[in-house]
Amino acid sequence: MQFDSTNKPIGIKRILLAFKNSQRAFTWLAKHESAFKQELILLVLAIAVVFVWQISLYEKIMLLVSVLFVMFAEVVNTAIEAAIDRIGLEIHPLSGLAKDLGSAAVLIALTICVLVWGGVFINNLS
Repeated sequence: MQFDSTNKPIGIKRILLAFKNSQRAFTWLAKHESAFKQELILLVLAIAVVFVWQISLYEKIMLLVSVLFVMFAEVVNTAIEAAIDRIGLEIHPLSGLAKDLGSAAVLIALTICVLVWGGVFINNLS
């Protein structure tokens, strides 16, 4: 099978289409994924904390990036789950493994987030 790139948009049209697709994905996530909804709330709270807390710009960026990384992992996990469910809903060890690995990625991202927030908090106790 050969890939046909003759009808692929290029330039700014490609960028606008990619943005539109991403926007559609974020809308879907916000409506259908409870974990993503919780992470959006976490992001809003993190933004509020970053504006109020008197810490360095570097620390503020690290706090926000750590929350965004959790959201990134959640998006990838949801994509894995959707692809596996598209293939078939029957139980298969590899399907379960793929979903478990996606979930593990989210857990790793959450651990990183907790470590970053904990480190910044401890660093600014005085």
